[in-house]
Amino acid sequence: MQEAEDFRDESDTIAKVLASAGDADFSTITQFKKWTIEDVIGHLHVWNAAALMTLQNPDGFRSFIKGFMEQVAKGAGHIEAQNAWIDEHDGGLRGKALFDRYCEYYPKVAAAYDAADPEARVAWAGPDMSTQSKIIARQMETWSHGQEIFDILGKDREDGDRVRNIAHLGVTTFGWTFRNRKEEPPAPKPFVQLTAPSGSIWEWNEPQDDNLVRGSAVEFAQIVTQTRNVKDTSIETIGDIATRWMDIAQCFAGAPETPPEAGVRCKVGI
Repeated sequence: MQEAEDFRDESDTIAKVLASAGDADFSTITQFKKWTIEDVIGHLHVWNAAALMTLQNPDGFRSFIKGFMEQVAKGAGHIEAQNAWIDEHDGGLRGKALFDRYCEYYPKVAAAYDAADPEARVAWAGPDMSTQSKIIARQMETWSHGQEIFDILGKDREDGDRVRNIAHLGVTTFGWTFRNRKEEPPAPKPFVQLTAPSGSIWEWNEPQDDNLVRGSAVEFAQIVTQTRNVKDTSIETIGDIATRWMDIAQCFAGAPETPPEAGVRCKVGI
């Protein structure tokens, strides 16, 4: 599955940028909900473990998700719940040791999904999904949470055309963005024309001059993953539907989230 390789490559970008980091660096607070870099790595690691469980040990995954959701229902925050899992299953690793465990683990996830039937179904916190969709979701989450790491370190990420998976997810969740907010999805869907890191042009939906989203595929992905406010990008929107969508776009599951205010999420130093 190419998507499994894309997930591995996405994870590699985080491994490389943090390769020389020490324990003190992992306590750095990012621009995302005051999570530290350690919190981000712990989050990615725990849900990578869940992704491997649902593929190889469905009963174990059901036990994991039940326990995790019970903790949240009792008032535990996401970081508190994930750290409890790390304490129980990974010996309470933190800082550089947790990062090393993350780097050791994600290649196993990539290899397992690479060998899987792309159409096989796996369980998740919401509806079941195909293994292909699951590993794309892992790439998306890795990419989006990687953004706060690159931002706080003041570094630019070298994005490849694998970002198309995330852009496609952003386009296909147009209706979900509105339904999740109890709104009827407007019609027609905007024409989306994006420029890939390689310079290729990617297009979705019927061409329309008066209902259009156009610009960088990376910036579009930043908007739909809510790592940037549309006003902090050069993305062009034409028409009320396209403009409204980019103001609230959300390609990930869960309750409606509010995108960051303009100027809040950015590379440090800008």
